[in-house]
Parts: sequence; structure tokens; C-alpha cells
Amino acid sequence: MRIKMCSIHVDDPAAAFEFYTRTLGFEELVVMPDYLLYVVKSPDDPDGVGLLLEPSDNPVAKAYQQGVHALGLPAIVFGTPDVRAEYERLRALGVRFTAEPTTDPAGTTAVFDDGCGNLIQLHQD
Repeated sequence: MRIKMCSIHVDDPAAAFEFYTRTLGFEELVVMPDYLLYVVKSPDDPDGVGLLLEPSDNPVAKAYQQGVHALGLPAIVFGTPDVRAEYERLRALGVRFTAEPTTDPAGTTAVFDDGCGNLIQLHQD
């Protein structure tokens, strides 16, 4: 058994798809706009887990998404070999981070706002 897909609730799946592909650099896996179905994948792991950009139109999902964001908790963690370089690249593209990258016993991390209702954590692999 393996993880095939995971999801993250977003305010607008089409806008999230644009951000996750054009800004973050993920690739299209499945796109069906008529069904609000947008799934992206990492270009570095073409057989890896798909990320479903799930509409947050369910009141329970919306409350969860907003609650997690309000607490300052990341909705998901993305791995990268160099958090500082990714931080600089994304900042140059206008992505808003909550703070500079930090290093502690758990590793080097940085958190940014995806503009789609979520905080995303980068963790150095």
C-alpha cells in the first residue's frame, strides 16, 4: 500500500492551480475545470503523490481551513533541498512568508501563505 494522493482545501481551485504550477513549479497531473478537479505533482517525483487542490466549499472544510490558518499552522509541508534558496526564489516572485527561514533541531524551515487560504511549510530535506 502507498499514498497515491493527498489534498489541501483551497478557496479557488483554478487560482490555486495557477499558483501551484506557475509560481511553485508543480506540474499538472489532472485538470477537469468543469468538475473543479485540479491535481498537481512534483516535477522531481513524477511517480509520487498527487496533490488535490480541493474546493473548500463545504462549511466544515472551510471552518477547518480558516481555523488552521488563524492559528498560524501549516496545512501541508513541502520538502526542498535548500530552504534558503527556495525562500529567495519565491520571495522574488511575490510570495509572502511569515518569517525568514529558521533552523532548529528539527531542521531548516520557512512558512509562506499560498494566497488560497493556507500556510505552507518548506522543510529542508
